[in-house]
Amino acid sequence: MTSTQHDATWPLVRPAAPLDRSKLAARIRQRAPLASLLGLTALLYLFGLSRIGYGNDFYAAAVKAGTESWKSFFFGSFDSANYITVDKPPASFWLMELSGRIFGFSSFSMLLPQALEGVAAVALLYATVRRWFSTPAALLSGAVLALTPVAALMFRYNNPDALLLLLLVLGAYAVTRALERGSTRWLVLAGVAIGFGFLTKMMEAFLVVPAFALVYLLAAPTSLPRRIGQLLLSGIAMIAACGWWVAIVELVPAADRPYVGGSSDNSILNLIWGYNGLGRIEGNTGGAGGAGFSGSPGALRLFGSAMGGQIGWLLPAALIVLAAGLALRLRAPRTDRTRAALLLWGGWLIVTAAVFSLMSGVIHPYYTNILAAPIAALVGVGGVELWRRRGSLAVRALLSVILVATGALSYALLDRTPDWYPALRDAVLAAAVVSALVVWVVPRLPWPARGALVSVALLATLGGPIAYTLETISSPQSGSIVSAGPVASRSNGAFARAGRAGAIPGASSSAAGPGAALKGIPAAARGSASTRPALRAGAHGRPAGSTVLPTGARGFSAAGGAGTSVSSALKTLLAADSSSYVWVAATSSSQDAAPIELATGRAVMAIGGFTGSDPAITLARFKALVSAGKIHYYIGGGGGGGGAGGIGGQAARSSVASQIESWVTSTFKATSVGGTTIYDLSS
Repeated sequence: MTSTQHDATWPLVRPAAPLDRSKLAARIRQRAPLASLLGLTALLYLFGLSRIGYGNDFYAAAVKAGTESWKSFFFGSFDSANYITVDKPPASFWLMELSGRIFGFSSFSMLLPQALEGVAAVALLYATVRRWFSTPAALLSGAVLALTPVAALMFRYNNPDALLLLLLVLGAYAVTRALERGSTRWLVLAGVAIGFGFLTKMMEAFLVVPAFALVYLLAAPTSLPRRIGQLLLSGIAMIAACGWWVAIVELVPAADRPYVGGSSDNSILNLIWGYNGLGRIEGNTGGAGGAGFSGSPGALRLFGSAMGGQIGWLLPAALIVLAAGLALRLRAPRTDRTRAALLLWGGWLIVTAAVFSLMSGVIHPYYTNILAAPIAALVGVGGVELWRRRGSLAVRALLSVILVATGALSYALLDRTPDWYPALRDAVLAAAVVSALVVWVVPRLPWPARGALVSVALLATLGGPIAYTLETISSPQSGSIVSAGPVASRSNGAFARAGRAGAIPGASSSAAGPGAALKGIPAAARGSASTRPALRAGAHGRPAGSTVLPTGARGFSAAGGAGTSVSSALKTLLAADSSSYVWVAATSSSQDAAPIELATGRAVMAIGGFTGSDPAITLARFKALVSAGKIHYYIGGGGGGGGAGGIGGQAARSSVASQIESWVTSTFKATSVGGTTIYDLSS
């Protein structure tokens, strides 16, 4: 080898460049604020996560089923034997189920993805705001999102709302990137994010579409025909991102998949347009509508006793910032980024808030979780920008109005629990008045005084939400009706949260596919299309003196009862010879079946689905399954849950469920086990 050849090929690994300590230090300083924000958010959402237990038993049972059966995983089945699905699409469960398959099913493995989704949502919101605005504005936006009470609740719970918010923030980030250069790729990504949001919670994901489409149509830096074409492509991507799953579920024969829970005719399209679609708006899905959970429809619903403490704290501030910002940027160029950001976040906020305020169907307080991101972005951007422009008397007056309005609202919300840290509401109101006066009167302050003023203003605006959030993470909850913060009186009289509960620590369930369950059974229609029957009052029928599985304080279940419990005697009985049966037991609804399924680790047939009203099976088919030895026990006394279909213990059961119960009670002998009435269907 010549010297020239040696020099050209050697050394293969060149020596590293000298470390520039000044550049490294600058990089660390630049990234430290974001790292601190995300680290504190992770600590907030992961702290004591296992104490929550299984949270919502209904969804936890579905997650458990998905860890044991890939068919349950795909369809979102409630049980591993694939009798019926939950009444939501399965995207949010997929992440929890993958975690359970990797780490083993447990409370922590189920809730870990939810908490990480919260950290990711805060990071994405920070990144979105930071692209067009300052680091302080991005930090404040991320902090407000992390500290919103309902967000802290959902990112530590196993409801689909956590993933939904993350996907919508991803959509907003993609639209922001698309607006910078008129990018088709980023706009298509926004459509995909919303499409997967649909696979998380169906029509709720589409509430952001008007705002996203409008802002791109108005502000993208490209020609109008191209903007329209790009929006059409994004819409196609959105439909494709969710339509593939819908098409498969609709095209697979009913005999080869579980019944679509929540539908009246075993059709995913019926679930989309009915119970989870227009029925939510019009209130015609059966039950008593949404008033029992979130107050009566009206312009002030988001400030009411059910929703105010969840999301209302900074809503006036966000609306004031939105109105003032749009007025100031009215004559700006078409592609003005500040106005585009206001339209993006403001449109999301206005459309969603209007729908939530006026809809007559079933709505829970935690639905307001998707309002947390636009409120946080508007407050973060508006607060910092107004502070920087406080040399103007008009800006100082506007800042003062925001501080006083926020402080007064915080005082009113905190006053709903007068015995819970009563000094806090006085401190918040005093901080609001003092900071508003100082901001208005004194345009310039030395640095130490500015720092003190900012601290007082943050107390006025964030003191209430922070207190509610800390109370939320320190007091685990359970059931389908959950809300953040301390116990508050409900002016609608439907219910008052009496406490919080964890849920059942680890269990396992059997994996038996529907093929085994239906083999040799004559084909029969599971049910016919029908309207949901009127609600029937009923209790869960939980046994007195049973072994209580939840940890922590007692909380409301979907039917309005306290917690869930399964006696040790019943668990022992159901476990005996359980491997010989597809379903170890059957009961009227998912709300009664879920705790049994989690406690025993075996599939339980929820005859009528979540509310007990789904026409998922016929009496003839049930008899055939019993004759074939597929179901071991029938558990009586269930009230059928009330979650989405009723209020405070009211529940709906289909006529078929009633027929099945009548046949069982007249044909088999009743036995009491641990205070629970059971019937041995194999006798």
